[in-house]
Amino acid sequence: MTNDVSYTTEEISKLLKISKLTVYDLIKKGELLSYRVGKQMRIDAVDLEAYKQRAKGLSNKPSLSHIATSLSSSMKGSTRSIVITGQDISLDILAKHIEDKTTGIRPLRSHVSSLESLISMYKGEADVVSTHLLDGDTGEYNLPYIRRILAGSSYVVVNLLFRRAGLYVQSKNPKNINDWSDLTRPGLRLINREKGSGARVLLDEQLRIHGIHAQALLGYGDERSNHLAVATRVASGDADVGVGIEKAASMVDHVEFIPLMNERYDLVMMKNADNLVWIGSLMDILQSNEYKQELSAISEYDLSQTGQIMLET
Repeated sequence: MTNDVSYTTEEISKLLKISKLTVYDLIKKGELLSYRVGKQMRIDAVDLEAYKQRAKGLSNKPSLSHIATSLSSSMKGSTRSIVITGQDISLDILAKHIEDKTTGIRPLRSHVSSLESLISMYKGEADVVSTHLLDGDTGEYNLPYIRRILAGSSYVVVNLLFRRAGLYVQSKNPKNINDWSDLTRPGLRLINREKGSGARVLLDEQLRIHGIHAQALLGYGDERSNHLAVATRVASGDADVGVGIEKAASMVDHVEFIPLMNERYDLVMMKNADNLVWIGSLMDILQSNEYKQELSAISEYDLSQTGQIMLET
């Protein structure tokens, strides 16, 4: 098995004797590293082997440090691989534009949470970090967290988009849930996101602001790793309410979305000698009409500040 061999998701499902949905779930969780070639997702043989070894218990839970090691071993010639973190589809579209419009750059997607993304950037394990973290005390998104975690570093924060966040409820809202304060109703079943995710931080900050104890919420400890999984649990009736973004609700039947926040979704990039050339190329893509037009097809996005610099140090 060599670094020159790669597989499609269908080939991986056959090799591991699992469904394609399971393969995509492993990719979303960051357990199976992947990248896009055109419209097709590919998995390198070295990353498949690494996953198999972890599954056998021969190594620890995967982290972005493994991604960094994998990148250094898989780079060919002058090609520079960059890790882009986050789960939003706008990042997949961005990776496709990088592949199509630039040379010498290979985007690699890592589906990890906003907080974990910033920590990985601090450790030097990620190159383009996406984040949507609300600071309840100031009402500001992202910058308070970025300043604390990346203190002393030189970086640029660029807006990717705005999107609505709120609550998932069942069709016709049988529990009549309309605000954060409604989560205190006895017997109401919550489905939560994992620690460090933007949705989890949003919920925890709102609970703190409203004086609600997390331990009082039925299902607070029941976690899922993405918006779609939360919306699906609500749709199936296994939970009454969950926190997430509007896009996922539009993809699941029998779910309604209660908008409560207009969250800012930003990208963070470290400014150093190795990054300056590709940062310029990425900024050109973010500010291009072609990229914005492709994103505009997703009706839940507000692109009024896409490509604007929010903070530069």
